[in-house]
Amino acid sequence: MQKLLFWSISVSLAGFLFGFDTIVISGADKTLQALWGSSAMFHGVVVISAALWGTVIGAMFGGFPTNAYGRKNTLVAIGALYLISAVGSALVSDPYTFALFRFIGGLGVGASTIAAPAYISEIAPAASRGRLVALYQLSIVAGILVAFLSNYLLRDIGPNAWRWMLGAEAFPALIYGVMITLVPRSPRWLVMQGKPEEAGRILRLADPQADVDAYVAQITSGESTRTETLFGAKYRPALALVFFIAFFNQFSGINAILYYGPRIFENAGLESNAAFLSSVGIGVVNLAFTLLGMALIDRLGRKQLMYIGSVGYIVSLGMVAVAFAFSWSGMAVPIFLFLFIASHAIGQGTVIWVFISEIFPTQLRASGQAFGSSVHWVLAAIIPALTPQLFSSVGPAAVFVLFALMMVGQLAWVFLKMPETKGQTLEELSAKLSR
Repeated sequence: MQKLLFWSISVSLAGFLFGFDTIVISGADKTLQALWGSSAMFHGVVVISAALWGTVIGAMFGGFPTNAYGRKNTLVAIGALYLISAVGSALVSDPYTFALFRFIGGLGVGASTIAAPAYISEIAPAASRGRLVALYQLSIVAGILVAFLSNYLLRDIGPNAWRWMLGAEAFPALIYGVMITLVPRSPRWLVMQGKPEEAGRILRLADPQADVDAYVAQITSGESTRTETLFGAKYRPALALVFFIAFFNQFSGINAILYYGPRIFENAGLESNAAFLSSVGIGVVNLAFTLLGMALIDRLGRKQLMYIGSVGYIVSLGMVAVAFAFSWSGMAVPIFLFLFIASHAIGQGTVIWVFISEIFPTQLRASGQAFGSSVHWVLAAIIPALTPQLFSSVGPAAVFVLFALMMVGQLAWVFLKMPETKGQTLEELSAKLSR
């Protein structure tokens, strides 16, 4: 089991880079807008959202290398993309080249949401799959926390502080690049490639107590045929599930809040240093409640965590809207946003990548995750891109009311449509959901 844990942690570090890359821009947000004299629309759509549009492309097409060249090889390439993006973004001097390097990093983020959860779900036993795949989300929030903290520590080192903020990602990218070379290939992918003996050897290393021959036989019998397509009638229920969990994830407003945390806190009346420090608080709360979600996901199950998160979303977002509507000053908005982050971390944050990685058969898993990740990241690109304009036109209160209403919709969807997936093998789940 030690090898299994090491492999899972190594792969999940792709999530650390995802979190760091996504959030590090928040520290440079206002500086870059002032440096290049950008309008709110140009700044949101080009400078800020370039990485997110790269993420969309990475999510849309990341399923192809994940299937064709393997989960491991794709994860190695992802590390190279992060490194190039970090170094390039720190060295440029115009918004268009900056956007290009941020786009390259976004490709890595998008592809990692397919390859990393797929790898861990395929190597993990059913009883601990939720916790192990959730390591990816834990790494994401750890990356978010480190990015917020790094931004806070580097904020006053001079006019080029933004370069150091963005370039700092190169160090974890190098560490990840070394560690990922030490993991084996996915056993389920090897079975798909007609290499059951190698798959069996890796499964024995991962879980010496398992009946590996029976396990390989189950994987083989559970394979979809090569003529099946993701968009056939058989897989429409699974596609609908991943669409809606990704849709509601982003209409909570999570990426808008993470990207513009310091700006939101300043709008709520906090001075600049306090706004940055409150953003660090978001990272701490996110990490703490992700750990709680990991501890509960294989006990309570995915659906129960989504119930908890949905109720927390509705309460917290509603109170943030009220705070802005009535111009409450002080720590009101940060406190309610901390509650929002806690609700996200224990619910959607812990569940989404686990759930999407569980419900498709081996040959269609990467394609199914690409579909869910694409929905997630298209919305993650659009919503933060429009946030500065919406804040200045309709105001923060109206924006947070919209997010709260969408979470009422999520609560209804969880109650009516979302199945429980804990404790079942990947083959059992794909058979059940493709009937």
